[in-house]
Amino acid sequence: MQVLNSRQSVRSFAPTPLSFQDISNLLWAAFGINREDGKRTAPSSRNIQDIDIYVFIPDGVFLYNAKENKLVPISSEDLRGMTGTQDYVKSAPLNLVYISDQSKMGKASSEDKYITSGADAGFIAQNVYLYCASQNLGAVVRASVDKKPLFSKLNLKQGQVIVLTQTVGYKQ
Repeated sequence: MQVLNSRQSVRSFAPTPLSFQDISNLLWAAFGINREDGKRTAPSSRNIQDIDIYVFIPDGVFLYNAKENKLVPISSEDLRGMTGTQDYVKSAPLNLVYISDQSKMGKASSEDKYITSGADAGFIAQNVYLYCASQNLGAVVRASVDKKPLFSKLNLKQGQVIVLTQTVGYKQ
């Protein structure tokens, strides 16, 4: 009840970086594997686990690999500014981008793919909010992002869709 009471959206972040342990804990809480059968901390429609979490920090961009609980390097560039249209995304210590691999959804209709990816990303984003509330961190989920240049910069493939972004950091 205390964490739910503390959950809020924050849009002003201190530039203080998060430790790699904090990022690791946050990502595990977001969508880590918490059972021997490979299921995760957030539900996923039909357990298709279509969401990939891209991690944007000053040192670059990484893909969260839940099976190995590690970050896979994607780019050494600081691309935080591409994760949203708001000014604070450029200096916030951490931005997460939730990307759905809709090819995992088979022959589902476009509408079902859209709804499923939104719900699955939303579950993960809420886990991030709750983790942040428990650690006195700030977070805000956003849909305002120029998707086309980000899609290109990340070399995403057909079937991958940028669903949501979320900024995390110490409250200012």
